[in-house]
Amino acid sequence: MANAALDPHAAIATTASGVGQGLLTTADGKPLARALVRSQRRARRRAFLLVLPLLAFVVITFVVPIGQMLQRSFYNDGFSANMPQVSAWFAATERGTDPDDAAWTALAQDLVASADARSIGVVGTRVNYDMPGTRSLFTATGRQVRGGLEPPYREALLEINETWGDPRLWSVMREASTPVTANFYLAAVDRTRDDEGRVQQVAEQQRIYVTLFWRTFWLSAVITALTFVLGFPIAHLLATLPMRQSNLLMILVLLPFWTSLLVRTTSWMVLLQQQGVINDILVWMGVIGGGQRLQMIYNQTGTIIAMTHILLPFMILPLYSVMRTINPSYVRAARSLGATSWTAFRRVYFPQTLPGLGAGAMLVFILAVGYYITPALVGGSSGQLISNMIASHMTGTLNWSMAAALAALLLGAVLVLYWLYDRLVGVDNLKLG
Repeated sequence: MANAALDPHAAIATTASGVGQGLLTTADGKPLARALVRSQRRARRRAFLLVLPLLAFVVITFVVPIGQMLQRSFYNDGFSANMPQVSAWFAATERGTDPDDAAWTALAQDLVASADARSIGVVGTRVNYDMPGTRSLFTATGRQVRGGLEPPYREALLEINETWGDPRLWSVMREASTPVTANFYLAAVDRTRDDEGRVQQVAEQQRIYVTLFWRTFWLSAVITALTFVLGFPIAHLLATLPMRQSNLLMILVLLPFWTSLLVRTTSWMVLLQQQGVINDILVWMGVIGGGQRLQMIYNQTGTIIAMTHILLPFMILPLYSVMRTINPSYVRAARSLGATSWTAFRRVYFPQTLPGLGAGAMLVFILAVGYYITPALVGGSSGQLISNMIASHMTGTLNWSMAAALAALLLGAVLVLYWLYDRLVGVDNLKLG
């Protein structure tokens, strides 16, 4: 009988009957295969229990809040929850139906109830998302009807404000009467619905979101390319220098991480402004005249310069981690076989750096897409990104549903790019260190 240790508490054994059948058992006579499965199950359970606190923390503080925020992009019951009677009338009638006495009665009673419950502002805000200027209509009407409204309700509401008879207002209220809606996503791509419910483009002067999306991805691609051009030689120098000099240079690369993002951004504001350091040096050197100072801030140029500097370490570090492992004898062997320096670099050295390049490009691009502070401070009107508009809806207009729709589209676009990268290059080839 042969014995071997299965774990600290069991040993492998072959019984007399098992020898003939080729069945391995543990010391206590249990089948070895079943014991192995049980042992692996216990190991997986212990591993899961070890990561459970971290998993719960991520779910509670990250996944759930993001999920709740994204839910706002297609669910908003600000109108339907506070105007139940008129919402029921909309649900019972077809689009394009003119409001009858029942509709006016339901609207008046809901306005009175909402005004008494002090939720009329929520109702007006929801309608105002689709028809700007209507929040004041609801709040002003709510102050006048608080406590009750005498019939006939149509004439009474029209006497308060003739806008209550606007077909466009009734069409918007019909859209708002359904808590689940795609209107925020339509608005996020510069689309809206007409009175008949057909999807159409918004007026030309209101088409801003698609432009912001294109600008965000274009500037992010430019910044990624610039960080590669600037970071590749620095990473190569770090990888080839002796350790003492390499460590000193690495400190200079990491120095921005030890400085506040706000400080770095405001420093670029001092450097780039027309009366700033760079323009002063150019004037002093005679490169430009005193009346020809360059406009390098509050535009796309300022955004590109500042964000390239801030994100440059995220390109250098993955490249360096890969270059450090490349054996220099490969290039020497290629050159000894007759390859030029350029050919050896292009065909031997550079392909081995692609995992680091892919990781750095993904990091820089994704970070650039979601950057907010730097474009807000140095970008001006032409250097703003879609993240600035999301922040504006979150803190300015308080249209969280619109902010969530824009964020969902941005997240979806990034995931599509990630999927394309995985299909073309392969995520398994990424190396972060």
